[in-house]
Amino acid sequence: MGVLEKVKTRGRVAETPPPVLPLDTILRMDCIEAMRALPAKSIDMIFADPPYNLQLGGDLNRPDGSAVDAVTDDWDKFDSLSAYDKFTREWLTQARRILKDDGTIWVIGSYHNIFKVGSAIQDLGFWILNDIIWRKANPMPNFKGTRFTNAHETLIWASTGEKARYTFNYRSMKTLNDELQMRSDWEFPICGGQERLKKDGVKVHPTQKPEALLYRILLAATKPGDVVLDPFFGTGTTGAVAKRLGRRWIGIDREGLYVEAALERIAAALPLDESALTTMQAPKAAPRVAFGQLVENGYLAAGSVLTDAKHRHRAVVGADGSLKCGDATGSIHKVGAILQDAPSCNGWTYWHYETPEGLKPIDAVRQTYLLATQP
Repeated sequence: MGVLEKVKTRGRVAETPPPVLPLDTILRMDCIEAMRALPAKSIDMIFADPPYNLQLGGDLNRPDGSAVDAVTDDWDKFDSLSAYDKFTREWLTQARRILKDDGTIWVIGSYHNIFKVGSAIQDLGFWILNDIIWRKANPMPNFKGTRFTNAHETLIWASTGEKARYTFNYRSMKTLNDELQMRSDWEFPICGGQERLKKDGVKVHPTQKPEALLYRILLAATKPGDVVLDPFFGTGTTGAVAKRLGRRWIGIDREGLYVEAALERIAAALPLDESALTTMQAPKAAPRVAFGQLVENGYLAAGSVLTDAKHRHRAVVGADGSLKCGDATGSIHKVGAILQDAPSCNGWTYWHYETPEGLKPIDAVRQTYLLATQP
């Protein structure tokens, strides 16, 4: 079939991997074969939602007799547990080969398979960073009443080794969580409503993941422009979210129905504008800016008056970036601490300046300076 260009999207389908990295492409082929053809150390992050090997016996029905949509597709069937183990080790071996040294892998699963996957991950030399519990806000009930309701799935997040450097956007996660550290238990509803893809009233894919889940993962562990591979692409959740967040993607899937649905979905995904993609940086990664730099570059003039948010104190900016408020003289942090009789103070948020729209913290000036001076 060759490469089929798709109109109105940065997405295409290929039945064999091209000689260069096939960015924004769905490879319609076996995942292990496709990964073998990719260059070594070329991928920044892998998100994998492999077959769960549910091994369901018989039909599953609700109390009213109606059938439950379960995973009964051929791609989830293996002849034995050993066959599943072999498959798992083969695709994980290729995943390790194509990941960059600072890359990471995320694998999601249920109790049917995640412990086997976790064992293989460790055996192959990956280093587990976290296991994340996705708690489903609206899980499917246990209709037989013979066991606890399965209300969560587990994600394993791993680096290429114990000492590997990897991307973790800690500050973005804290901001996303209302300035609290992001925990390892996440609550999202299962995919439903308009997000759930259907054809002729039937779900296109039985285990479509919610975009909010992938949004958090990609925001946490990748940077704009990074390449994200999904070897079990399904209906393209990873590709759609990657496009929104300014990441590049590669998908692999054999099922034609899924591939077509994924292409349509990614075509409709709207990328965020560049300003929205500027996420907060961790303190150790943020460029350091001295208050004096803002003064010497004319962003705040010497002689300007700063106040606290409640206008209790007025300080004059010196030519060297120092502040003077009564007898207190020093840096923006030192003077703020003296006036509050506190051991320390974040002067960037304590001190404000007047604008036509009202008071703004001087940190707003710092951010303007950073945007204007950083490449």
